[in-house]
Amino acid sequence: MRVCVRIRQDERGGFVASCPSLPGCITVGQTEQQARESLQKAIRGYLASVNNFVPEHIHQVLESRA
Repeated sequence: MRVCVRIRQDERGGFVASCPSLPGCITVGQTEQQARESLQKAIRGYLASVNNFVPEHIHQVLESRA
C-alpha cells in the first residue's frame, strides 16, 4: 500500500507528520524519526479501525518538508 506522507518542522523545533489521504492522521515528535515512527503506528491504527485491515508494509510515496 502506498500513502503520501508529509513531515514538517514546527515553529518550536519539533516535527509534525501527516498523511493527507487519511483525514485526521497527524502526529508529532521531538525528532523527525519520532514523528515518522508515530505516524506509521497512527496509519496502521487508522486502517485497522476503518477497514479492519492492516497492510504488512506501508510505503511512503512522498515526503515534503515545508
